[in-house]
Amino acid sequence: MTGAAKDRAAIQVHDIGYQIVQNEKSETGFAVYVGGGQGRTPLIAVKIRDFLPKEDLLAYTQAIVRVYNLEGRRDNKYKARIKILLHEKGAEWMRAAVESEFANASRDFIELPSKEIARIQAYFAPPTFRQCSGSSESFDARRESDAKFAAFASTNVAAHQQPGYGIVTISLKPIGGIPGDASADQMDIVADLAERFGHDEIRVSHEQNLVLPHVALDDIAAVFDALAKSNLATANAGLISDIIACPGLDYCSLATARSIPVAQRISERFGEGPRAREIGDLKIKISGCINACGHHHVGHIGILGLERKGVETYQITLGGSGDETCSLGTLTGPGFSSEEIVDAIERIVDRYLLVRKGASEDFLTAYRRIGMGPFKEALYQTNVGADI
Repeated sequence: MTGAAKDRAAIQVHDIGYQIVQNEKSETGFAVYVGGGQGRTPLIAVKIRDFLPKEDLLAYTQAIVRVYNLEGRRDNKYKARIKILLHEKGAEWMRAAVESEFANASRDFIELPSKEIARIQAYFAPPTFRQCSGSSESFDARRESDAKFAAFASTNVAAHQQPGYGIVTISLKPIGGIPGDASADQMDIVADLAERFGHDEIRVSHEQNLVLPHVALDDIAAVFDALAKSNLATANAGLISDIIACPGLDYCSLATARSIPVAQRISERFGEGPRAREIGDLKIKISGCINACGHHHVGHIGILGLERKGVETYQITLGGSGDETCSLGTLTGPGFSSEEIVDAIERIVDRYLLVRKGASEDFLTAYRRIGMGPFKEALYQTNVGADI
């Protein structure tokens, strides 16, 4: 579920995805997506409803699940997914089947009582914010005097709807570290910071980072200093070293190749400094098997580790995206060995920097403009005759 126009929850690659929207009467409801998924059969979800009133959310979800339970494949465990049912029956059939089930089903036992709704709303009520201006002299002064803090503020601090506040992303991707890992001591530090500066709230993003959603701008320098002492102040949120990686062969019995060492070496190659900031918004996602737990299908650069005759081999896909412009990456061609994969990624990045139209054109935009050709040429060092 995503509550903004920009999707940060990858709703179009899940079985059921909801986007919170408003209709022409300014009523709140949901756009409904069904049939997405990754794994061995990656598919992008289809929108089956533009607007679902919020009071019908549970009933409509039940209708989707009932259609799947009645019609879904049970003869093959690899096809027992909503995405396969939609793919085989078609979007119009799915839409009609869900609407019919929704219209005919009893709603009595899934209508939430108003008292319960009020309890939930009260639990998630916004904290009591300080009344302050939209700027902070201490925050601005620290950015001017401290380059490391300025880098952190530019990548790891996002605007808040409350004037004078920011949203702080705590990167769990230290350069050369294991993506998504945190020690017990580090989590104690984060918990203390949330209690002191963040209204006792910590969130976990699907990109394997932590978020302090409500931090006053006046307090961000103190948060940064505490994070820096615990190796938690890496200024790379959204940059090339902010990599999603599954546990891979180091931990997972299903994996066919290692993910973590590849992520570590890529982050060491590109870092968090000027080069990473020059590259800008670039999402690398790594999976250690076809199950795609690292979301490689929707990485701007996706890496899939496979076993070939006892050797770990890594395939590369380009052009994937898990946001509101959701797309599945396209396979570049033959895979690379563990020793070759980091150099291969660097050739792709170097070609991007060569062909982009100014620093404001991010990797995904450049790829969609020029296509696979120039990147494949750089990757395999062959001339494919592409127009850049």
